[in-house]
Parts: sequence; C-alpha cells; structure tokens
Amino acid sequence: MKTVDIAYGESRLQIKVPDYSNVILPNYPPPYADPENEVRHSILNPVNSGNLKDIIGQNDKVAISICDVTRPMPSAVVLSALLRELNHIENSNVTIIIATGTHRATTSSEIKKMLGPKILDNYSVVNHDCFDKGKLTYCGNTNNGIPIWLNKIWMNSNFRITIGCVEPHFFAGFSGGPKMVAPGLAGKETIYALHNAEMIGDENSSWGLIESNIIQEAIREIVLKTGVDFSIDVTTDFDNKITSVCSGNLFDVHKIQVEKAKSISMQEVSNKFDLVITTNSGYPLDLNLYQTIKGISAAFKILKHGGVILCASECRDGFPDHGKYKDLLTSSNSAKEILESIVNNDMVTQDQWQVQIQTQILLKSKVYLYSDYLSEQDVKTAGFNPVRDIDDTIQQIIHDLGETPKICVLPEGPQTIAYIK
Repeated sequence: MKTVDIAYGESRLQIKVPDYSNVILPNYPPPYADPENEVRHSILNPVNSGNLKDIIGQNDKVAISICDVTRPMPSAVVLSALLRELNHIENSNVTIIIATGTHRATTSSEIKKMLGPKILDNYSVVNHDCFDKGKLTYCGNTNNGIPIWLNKIWMNSNFRITIGCVEPHFFAGFSGGPKMVAPGLAGKETIYALHNAEMIGDENSSWGLIESNIIQEAIREIVLKTGVDFSIDVTTDFDNKITSVCSGNLFDVHKIQVEKAKSISMQEVSNKFDLVITTNSGYPLDLNLYQTIKGISAAFKILKHGGVILCASECRDGFPDHGKYKDLLTSSNSAKEILESIVNNDMVTQDQWQVQIQTQILLKSKVYLYSDYLSEQDVKTAGFNPVRDIDDTIQQIIHDLGETPKICVLPEGPQTIAYIK
C-alpha cells in the first residue's frame, strides 16, 4: 500500500491505496517568484492590443470583471498590477464587478479575503446580480436566438477588462476569457439558455474542448456582439499561485492560455478504470456539493461503465441552500426520473445543468462521497453513498470489485483531466 495526499478544504487528506494504483497529477510549472511584476510586464506587453495608458482616456469609465469566491483565482495580485496602470484615471471611474453568474453573492468577508483592504478602500467593488433585471441591459440575441442580457454597469462603461483563470471546465471546455462575460456577468435568461438540456447534453460540451463546443461558441458570440477591450488570463498551481499570464486581446489571450492549461491539466491514459478516487481540488472549489459535481465528472471521464467513484469534498456551504440544486435533487428518488424531467421540460430551472450531469453519471456508476460538513442523510439525498472512513471504504470497494481492479487517483480533482485519446 502507498499513501497519497489529496486536496480537501484548506488542507490535505492522506489516503492509502494499492501500490499498483495510477496517481495522476497536473504538470504544474514553477510559480512566479514575483507574480505582480510578471503581471505588470504582461500588461505592458499586450498581445494584439495597445498600451492601457494610450487607449483608456482620462475620463473613461472602466469596468473590470473578476472571479467570484468559488474560483481559485489570485485576483488581488492581478488587480494590484492592473490598477497601477490605471493611475491616470480617477479611482471613482473604476468599478470592479464580481462575475457571480447564478452563484450567490460573495460576502463582505470573502471579498476582503480575496482582494485585501487596499483595493476595497479605494475602489468600488460590486456583486453581479443575474436575477435583478433593473441591473441588466438587453443587447439583442445570438444567431440561434439566445437573449443577451448583461450587467448594466459593464455595458455602460467605456472600457471593459476581464481577469480570469484558465483551467478545464466540464461543459464549456475551459474557463477564463469569454466566460468572464457570459455567464459571469449575464442575466438569468441568458445563462439558462446557455445551460439548457440540449446545450449541456451535446457530446462536445465537455472537458478541454473549445472547437465545436456549442456552449463555448455561443459565449464567444456574445462577447463579439457586446465587446471586451482588454483581457488578462492566468494559469495557477495547487497553491493558487500564478504560473503564467497573458494580456491583451481577449480571444488571442485565451487561445494562448488554453494551450498552457492543456499542457498542465490534460493527461492521456491508456485505459479506463474500475475505481477513480477524486477531489474537487480543495477550497474554494469544494465549497459546496453543487461545485463538487465537477470533480466527480472529471473522474467519470475515465471510469468504466458500472465503475465506482469516491470523491472527497469538504462542502462547508452544504448543497448549498441557495439556488434550485437541492430542490431538483429531492424532486424524485430516481435519478432516471429527475433526468427525464429536465430533458423533457422546455422550461429551464436554475442549476438544472449540474443536476443533469450528476444524474447522467449516477445512472452509469456508483458514487461515494466523503464530507465533514454534509450529514449522511444529505449525501444519500444527493444520490451518493456516504463515507465515514475513507481508507476503510476504499478497501471495501476494492474487495467488492474483485481481484486487482484498475484504480486511478486524481489528488487535485478537476485540475487534472485524464482522457483516453
């Protein structure tokens, strides 16, 4: 047996697995020794863009889209470098918008932890609210009829900047770049249309796919129709430290950073596995069960039909209580019935996209979940099998699977996307 450290909350868990188990980790490059200086150098040497001091007027209103608390993004570092290059305009002309999508608002204490007092004391920081139409602007439709509702502050600004972290995403292919506008700053009607059952169910709406991904294509069309003036995308390591940065034209920057993220996270394997042990990459990604479906989905990608997934995710925010995720999960005791109700309903319900993916997995595999915050009943309500002792459960699963099952461990969860070519 060998011991493997896996991500969990703000610490690590140690688990024991057979010596022959495959352990797959991201290929993280070394983090920057001076990340703020590297970000500033990137801003001063943009890709396919002018210098910020030359292209932003002194009286321009500037909006900056940043990640919310569910993303492991060193926003304070990037913003500190960026705001130094915006010192030719008044602080009051800059608004930092937290791109929440349909997530809950980031709390004051979370914002303080994310950004630090220096930024908070000098700049306006607001949560996007996708449910308040009074704070949204209608910007027309995409070619396939998706209504485009975006944050009013964002659309009323003269200059728009996105700051994102590029990593694999389970149905948009990769995060960062365009996603900082939609769904990040979009209204609920736009988000629901981007996440309907047909879009989520498309075979190319998956990890690591950009080309032919219909969700990514729709998001990019929204950005093209509404405009982003400058973009900064980073990649990070397991400590959320910056390993690369690129600035300038949004699409050029995103393309460059996607290739870097692929080299870090996308790992080819030769076969599928009977048991995949995964995480949701620790805090803040494992903040709740809703987010945890990403780690489970990453494991499912390399799981044999009828195989077993064991996921360790802290879930300190519970299901969570906000949104419709829990309501959808408790609408029936049958994963099949829940999935059918989503697929056959023309109306889109908030969070159904996560439940759609979850139930598809549950119909083809058995999933165990370890969490210090969710009760055993909560785990069962979600359709999973509760775990008290991880090592005991691993040994029981191995025994039940039979002689020498194929085992894979993803210690960093969806920060590693294993695939069969």
